[in-house]
Amino acid sequence: MNLETYLPVLLFILVGLAVGVVPQALGYLLGPQRPDAAKNSPYECGFDAFEDARMKFDVRYYLVAILFILFDLEIAFLFPWAVSLKQIGSTGFWAMMIFLAILVVGFAYEWKKGALDWE
Repeated sequence: MNLETYLPVLLFILVGLAVGVVPQALGYLLGPQRPDAAKNSPYECGFDAFEDARMKFDVRYYLVAILFILFDLEIAFLFPWAVSLKQIGSTGFWAMMIFLAILVVGFAYEWKKGALDWE
């Protein structure tokens, strides 16, 4: 094995670290150091916390989050499918149509049950 084959990977790692670490270090070293009570206080949504941090969320929040992830993954499957549609032929086309039909049925079910409605 030759070290030259790993040079692009090493260079990529070093540039990535430099892009991530150098601006933070410069900001810490060159930035103003004027702490006060407002800057050091916990911040959440622009106002002081008024309840316990371990309070329960409404189930609808989780349902919408799961639906977002589900349909976001659908798009992740659609792009490679669209790019390789000529190579996979009609079998790949109909397999994706079945996949999309299942997702549309699930979406219609969620819509009918009111999982997307906020009250």
